[in-house]
Formats: sequence, structure tokens, C-alpha cells
Amino acid sequence: MRKTVQLLLAASLCGCAATTPVPDSNGQRVDSIPISLALEEIITAGVRQYLKDPVSAKFGTMLAGERTLNGRHEIVVCGFVDDKRSAGGSSDGKAFIAKVNPDAGNSFELVAMSGETSNAGLAIAGACRSAGLAIEAKTS
Repeated sequence: MRKTVQLLLAASLCGCAATTPVPDSNGQRVDSIPISLALEEIITAGVRQYLKDPVSAKFGTMLAGERTLNGRHEIVVCGFVDDKRSAGGSSDGKAFIAKVNPDAGNSFELVAMSGETSNAGLAIAGACRSAGLAIEAKTS
């Protein structure tokens, strides 16, 4: 009787371990949208607020997507900006991820911007990729 119970227990545990749950992105992914001139102005003005020399800023690739999270519509933006006078004159560009909230008067929120380390840029590129906005991380 004991061997039968052990075999049944082992068989039931094998069935549980055979399937691996698929990670749920749970609102992390976005639906890509084109960046309009108005949206571009909101993004560039918002990012410039966080730069040491906003006048010299040159924006590179930017991708945007929209989603509804907790009942709020938001636009997620990933991209690169080159601020020539920051980080000792480096012109490699900084990766950034930001949110624009159309329901709140197009308020801008900078989520993250890479600094002087390439690891920050890789982390931001990874977060953007997870959201469905794959930008290429720049490494030194």
C-alpha cells in the first residue's frame, strides 16, 4: 500500500513539473504608434529639461507605443539623445525611456536616462525591448 501511494504521489508531481508557466507581460507591451509632430515636441521639450546643455541636444531614433494601464491611457517612448557637453564631451548619446499621459494634459514623465555607464543604456534598451519598442543599445 505504501509503495502504491508513493508511486501515485510521484506521478502527480511529475505532471506538475512538466509544464512551465509562460510569463505574463501584464500590460508591459505597447502597440506601436507613429510619432506626430506634436508628440515629438512634448518628448523633446521634456527630455531637454534633464540635460546639462539642452540647446546642443540632438535626438536620434525614437519609438513610441500606447497602452492602457490601470484604466489610464499612456504613451511610452524610447529613444536616444546626444548632449555633447555632458559626460565630459561624450557624443555617444544617451538612451531614455519616458511616458506621456494624454489623459493628464499630455504630462511628460522621464522614467530613466542612461548616464556615464553603458550598463544603464543596456538596461533601458532591455526595458524598451520588453515593452515592444526595440532600440539598439549603444556601447562604448
